[in-house]
Amino acid sequence: MNLILETDDLDAYRKSSDIIDYQVAAIRERAVRITEGIQDDLEIIRTVYHFVRDEIAHSVDIQGTVVTCKASEALEHRQGICYAKAHLLAALLRSLGIPTGFCYQKLVLDDEDKPWLVLHGLNAVYIESLKKWIRLDARGNKAGVTAEFSTVEEKLAFEVRTELGEQEDLMIYVRPSTNAVHALTHSKTVEELLAHLPAEV
Repeated sequence: MNLILETDDLDAYRKSSDIIDYQVAAIRERAVRITEGIQDDLEIIRTVYHFVRDEIAHSVDIQGTVVTCKASEALEHRQGICYAKAHLLAALLRSLGIPTGFCYQKLVLDDEDKPWLVLHGLNAVYIESLKKWIRLDARGNKAGVTAEFSTVEEKLAFEVRTELGEQEDLMIYVRPSTNAVHALTHSKTVEELLAHLPAEV
Protein backbone atom coordinates (compact mmCIF):
# COMPACT_ATOMS: atom_id res chain seq x y z
CA MET A 1 0.00 0.00 0.00
CA ASN A 2 1.73 3.18 -1.21
CA LEU A 3 0.32 6.00 0.86
CA ILE A 4 0.62 9.55 -0.51
CA LEU A 5 1.55 12.54 1.64
CA GLU A 6 -0.37 15.74 1.07
CA THR A 7 2.82 17.54 2.12
CA ASP A 8 6.34 16.48 3.06
CA ASP A 9 6.27 18.93 5.97
CA LEU A 10 5.86 16.70 9.03
CA ASP A 11 5.16 19.73 11.20
CA ALA A 12 1.94 20.26 9.27
CA TYR A 13 0.77 16.92 10.66
CA ARG A 14 1.44 18.12 14.21
CA LYS A 15 -0.66 21.29 14.20
CA SER A 16 -3.75 21.99 16.26
CA SER A 17 -6.90 23.54 14.81
CA ASP A 18 -10.49 24.28 15.71
CA ILE A 19 -11.34 20.61 15.14
CA ILE A 20 -8.06 19.00 16.21
CA ASP A 21 -8.19 21.14 19.31
CA TYR A 22 -5.42 19.87 21.54
CA GLN A 23 -4.97 23.42 22.77
CA VAL A 24 -7.81 22.37 25.09
CA ALA A 25 -6.22 21.30 28.37
CA ALA A 26 -8.32 18.13 28.67
CA ILE A 27 -6.78 16.72 25.49
CA ARG A 28 -3.18 17.39 26.54
CA GLU A 29 -3.78 16.11 30.04
CA ARG A 30 -5.39 12.90 28.82
CA ALA A 31 -2.56 12.26 26.36
CA VAL A 32 0.03 12.65 29.11
CA ARG A 33 -1.95 10.55 31.57
CA ILE A 34 -2.48 7.53 29.33
CA THR A 35 1.14 7.48 28.15
CA GLU A 36 2.79 8.20 31.49
CA GLY A 37 6.04 6.31 31.87
CA ILE A 38 6.14 5.15 28.24
CA GLN A 39 9.23 6.24 26.31
CA ASP A 40 9.03 4.15 23.13
CA ASP A 41 7.17 5.96 20.34
CA LEU A 42 5.66 2.73 19.05
CA GLU A 43 4.16 1.95 22.46
CA ILE A 44 2.92 5.51 22.87
CA ILE A 45 1.06 5.30 19.56
CA ARG A 46 -0.29 1.84 20.37
CA THR A 47 -1.53 2.98 23.79
CA VAL A 48 -3.26 6.09 22.46
CA TYR A 49 -4.81 4.11 19.61
CA HIS A 50 -6.22 1.50 21.97
CA PHE A 51 -7.62 4.23 24.20
CA VAL A 52 -9.58 5.84 21.36
CA ARG A 53 -10.61 2.54 19.80
CA ASP A 54 -11.75 0.91 23.04
CA GLU A 55 -12.64 3.69 25.49
CA ILE A 56 -14.45 6.08 23.15
CA ALA A 57 -17.64 4.47 21.88
CA HIS A 58 -18.84 4.57 18.30
CA SER A 59 -22.10 6.49 18.54
CA VAL A 60 -24.00 4.07 16.33
CA ASP A 61 -22.90 1.06 18.37
CA ILE A 62 -24.32 2.52 21.57
CA GLN A 63 -27.37 4.19 19.98
CA GLY A 64 -25.86 7.50 21.00
CA THR A 65 -27.82 10.70 20.72
CA VAL A 66 -25.04 13.30 20.73
CA VAL A 67 -23.11 14.26 17.59
CA THR A 68 -19.47 15.09 18.30
CA CYS A 69 -16.99 16.66 15.90
CA LYS A 70 -14.14 18.38 17.70
CA ALA A 71 -11.59 16.14 19.40
CA SER A 72 -12.46 17.69 22.76
CA GLU A 73 -16.16 16.91 22.22
CA ALA A 74 -15.45 13.25 21.47
CA LEU A 75 -13.34 13.06 24.62
CA GLU A 76 -15.92 14.86 26.77
CA HIS A 77 -18.87 12.75 25.62
CA ARG A 78 -16.80 9.57 25.22
CA GLN A 79 -18.37 8.89 21.84
CA GLY A 80 -18.35 9.79 18.17
CA ILE A 81 -18.63 8.23 14.76
CA CYS A 82 -15.49 7.33 12.81
CA TYR A 83 -14.70 10.93 11.84
CA ALA A 84 -14.86 12.28 15.37
CA LYS A 85 -12.83 9.37 16.73
CA ALA A 86 -10.19 10.04 14.07
CA HIS A 87 -10.15 13.70 15.13
CA LEU A 88 -9.55 12.67 18.73
CA LEU A 89 -6.80 10.19 17.88
CA ALA A 90 -5.04 12.86 15.83
CA ALA A 91 -5.37 15.46 18.58
CA LEU A 92 -3.99 13.18 21.29
CA LEU A 93 -1.04 12.07 19.18
CA ARG A 94 -0.30 15.52 17.78
CA SER A 95 -0.29 16.93 21.30
CA LEU A 96 2.56 14.50 21.97
CA GLY A 97 4.43 15.69 18.89
CA ILE A 98 3.60 12.66 16.76
CA PRO A 99 2.68 13.43 13.12
CA THR A 100 -0.84 12.20 12.41
CA GLY A 101 -3.01 12.63 9.34
CA PHE A 102 -6.42 11.67 8.03
CA CYS A 103 -7.32 8.94 5.56
CA TYR A 104 -10.59 7.92 3.98
CA GLN A 105 -12.22 4.97 2.30
CA LYS A 106 -15.38 5.03 0.20
CA LEU A 107 -17.57 2.21 1.47
CA VAL A 108 -21.07 0.91 0.93
CA LEU A 109 -22.99 2.08 3.99
CA ASP A 110 -25.50 -0.75 3.98
CA ASP A 111 -25.36 -3.68 1.60
CA GLU A 112 -29.15 -4.04 1.48
CA ASP A 113 -31.08 -1.01 2.61
CA LYS A 114 -28.84 1.90 1.67
CA PRO A 115 -26.47 0.80 -1.08
CA TRP A 116 -24.60 4.06 -1.59
CA LEU A 117 -20.96 4.97 -1.03
CA VAL A 118 -20.00 7.09 1.96
CA LEU A 119 -16.69 8.17 3.44
CA HIS A 120 -15.21 6.17 6.29
CA GLY A 121 -12.59 8.05 8.30
CA LEU A 122 -9.38 6.73 9.82
CA ASN A 123 -5.84 7.93 10.51
CA ALA A 124 -2.27 7.61 9.34
CA VAL A 125 0.50 7.97 11.90
CA TYR A 126 4.23 8.49 11.39
CA ILE A 127 6.42 6.21 13.48
CA GLU A 128 9.77 7.95 13.82
CA SER A 129 11.64 4.86 15.04
CA LEU A 130 10.56 2.96 11.93
CA LYS A 131 10.66 5.93 9.53
CA LYS A 132 7.27 4.76 8.36
CA TRP A 133 3.66 5.86 8.03
CA ILE A 134 0.95 3.35 8.97
CA ARG A 135 -2.83 3.57 8.84
CA LEU A 136 -4.86 2.92 11.96
CA ASP A 137 -8.62 2.61 12.28
CA ALA A 138 -9.98 3.56 15.70
CA ARG A 139 -13.63 3.07 14.72
CA GLY A 140 -14.13 0.53 17.49
CA ASN A 141 -14.50 -3.22 17.27
CA LYS A 142 -17.76 -5.15 17.37
CA ALA A 143 -19.10 -8.38 15.95
CA GLY A 144 -17.87 -8.59 12.38
CA VAL A 145 -15.61 -5.54 12.67
CA THR A 146 -12.06 -5.98 13.96
CA ALA A 147 -9.26 -3.43 13.63
CA GLU A 148 -5.89 -3.90 15.29
CA PHE A 149 -2.62 -2.04 15.75
CA SER A 150 -0.10 -3.38 13.26
CA THR A 151 3.09 -1.99 11.76
CA VAL A 152 3.46 -4.82 9.23
CA GLU A 153 0.10 -5.75 7.74
CA GLU A 154 -2.85 -3.36 7.88
CA LYS A 155 -5.71 -4.56 10.04
CA LEU A 156 -8.40 -1.98 9.41
CA ALA A 157 -12.06 -2.17 10.36
CA PHE A 158 -13.19 -2.64 6.78
CA GLU A 159 -11.69 -4.26 3.71
CA VAL A 160 -12.43 -2.38 0.52
CA ARG A 161 -14.56 -4.43 -1.85
CA THR A 162 -13.78 -3.10 -5.29
CA GLU A 163 -16.42 -5.34 -6.84
CA LEU A 164 -19.04 -3.21 -5.05
CA GLY A 165 -17.42 0.02 -6.21
CA GLU A 166 -15.71 0.70 -2.89
CA GLN A 167 -12.47 2.68 -3.08
CA GLU A 168 -9.28 3.39 -1.15
CA ASP A 169 -8.08 6.98 -0.94
CA LEU A 170 -4.34 6.68 -0.40
CA MET A 171 -3.80 10.34 0.45
CA ILE A 172 -2.73 11.25 3.99
CA TYR A 173 -4.51 14.55 4.54
CA VAL A 174 -3.28 17.23 6.92
CA ARG A 175 -6.81 18.38 7.76
CA PRO A 176 -10.05 16.46 8.22
CA SER A 177 -12.49 16.20 5.35
CA THR A 178 -14.42 19.45 4.91
CA ASN A 179 -17.53 17.51 3.96
CA ALA A 180 -17.26 15.25 7.01
CA VAL A 181 -16.88 18.24 9.32
CA HIS A 182 -19.88 19.91 7.67
CA ALA A 183 -22.02 16.80 8.17
CA LEU A 184 -21.02 16.57 11.82
CA THR A 185 -21.57 20.22 12.63
CA HIS A 186 -24.89 20.51 10.78
CA SER A 187 -26.56 17.38 12.17
CA LYS A 188 -28.57 17.63 15.36
CA THR A 189 -28.91 13.87 15.88
CA VAL A 190 -26.94 10.77 14.97
CA GLU A 191 -29.88 9.61 12.88
CA GLU A 192 -29.81 12.85 10.90
CA LEU A 193 -26.04 12.54 10.53
CA LEU A 194 -26.28 9.03 9.10
CA ALA A 195 -28.69 10.27 6.46
CA HIS A 196 -26.20 12.93 5.35
CA LEU A 197 -22.84 11.17 5.38
CA PRO A 198 -20.61 12.53 2.62
CA ALA A 199 -19.31 10.55 -0.34
CA GLU A 200 -16.39 12.88 -1.10
CA VAL A 201 -13.57 14.35 0.96
